[in-house]
Amino acid sequence: MKNYQFTAEIIWDNELKQYIGIVPGLPGAHTQASTLDELNRQLTEVTELCLEELSEEELNNLPRLVGIQQINAV
Repeated sequence: MKNYQFTAEIIWDNELKQYIGIVPGLPGAHTQASTLDELNRQLTEVTELCLEELSEEELNNLPRLVGIQQINAV
């Protein structure tokens, strides 16, 4: 079994009072939780479930993280 590594985007939603986690490039890989530990567990689980649904071709063509850049806007 191949090992995959992803970088998740995590934000705090003030309205929901929850952390929201999204794995960019992996359709359906998103969840929310009230703690970062719970979010990590849930993101791992949903990521594994999403990977199970992909074909071999889709698995071979997953996007690769190149970098992260902060943008400052005035």
